[in-house]
Amino acid sequence: MTSIIIPIKNAGKEVHDLLAKLKTQTIMSELIIVDSSSSADAPGVAESFGARLIKVKREEFDHGGTRTLAAKEANGDIVIFLTQDVLPFDERSIENLVRPFGDETVGAAYGRQLPYPDASPFAAHLRLFNYPETSFLRSIKDKEKFKIKTPFLSNAFSAYRKKALLEGGGFKSRLILSEDTYAGAKLLLAGYRIAYSSDARVYHSHNYTAMQEFKRYFDIGVFHKAEGWILEEFGRAEGEGMAYIRSAASYLMRKGRYFLLPELALRTTLKFAGYNLGRFYQNLPLSVVKRMSMHNGWWEKGKKQN
Repeated sequence: MTSIIIPIKNAGKEVHDLLAKLKTQTIMSELIIVDSSSSADAPGVAESFGARLIKVKREEFDHGGTRTLAAKEANGDIVIFLTQDVLPFDERSIENLVRPFGDETVGAAYGRQLPYPDASPFAAHLRLFNYPETSFLRSIKDKEKFKIKTPFLSNAFSAYRKKALLEGGGFKSRLILSEDTYAGAKLLLAGYRIAYSSDARVYHSHNYTAMQEFKRYFDIGVFHKAEGWILEEFGRAEGEGMAYIRSAASYLMRKGRYFLLPELALRTTLKFAGYNLGRFYQNLPLSVVKRMSMHNGWWEKGKKQN
């Protein structure tokens, strides 16, 4: 049995569209909606689609801890996590995502994310760069080649063997982001493999501004600083940054978007600066850190808990 878990913040049209698409899938799954006390419509939406509703207080919502809570509540042996802004590509998206679990060594799987039709050139290229056309399996033995990309996952569209996930402690609470990479690293160290299923597809993309990308990479730097063991275990993805720049520049030129090359240079510089500032966030005033972070509410929660 499979369980699909969807954390939501306000049950808008995108949630309705996602749930309607899930009802057309070739395999039926238990549906669980986790609402952070944000939407008065959530109970009605859950009921209309036959979903189970788990409500958590907004101030208690946590990217990692709340997902672990939902996984423990799920009845499925395979737990699938979707964000509310994805849309299955076809009726076999879920079937293809869970197929790798026929191999008992697979602890997690993630699928291919395609850009929405309105995606900017930068957003479209990022999906093509991170989610290739060819499927693969990765184990701890691959870390020398792929470094920090080895435990890569995306909770926008991913699945976990519930037993393996919970044995490893689930998703760690109080992570600013990248709870999926944290769980992937734990699974690899426990001897499981991660599958990438390119035929399991959803639409998912963000038209981030250059400044939003700076803030996101700042938060990634914070994560890597807080969970330094991941970089120590897997290493940095040397050359990945240059590979991305070459790929993005080539993509823009193929599309005839030469005028966007200066913006690519700006975005790359801001990402680099944001990441490195995030790695040294402890040396910065909290007021500055909050302005640089994409998840400034996370810092307020931390202040209250300390």
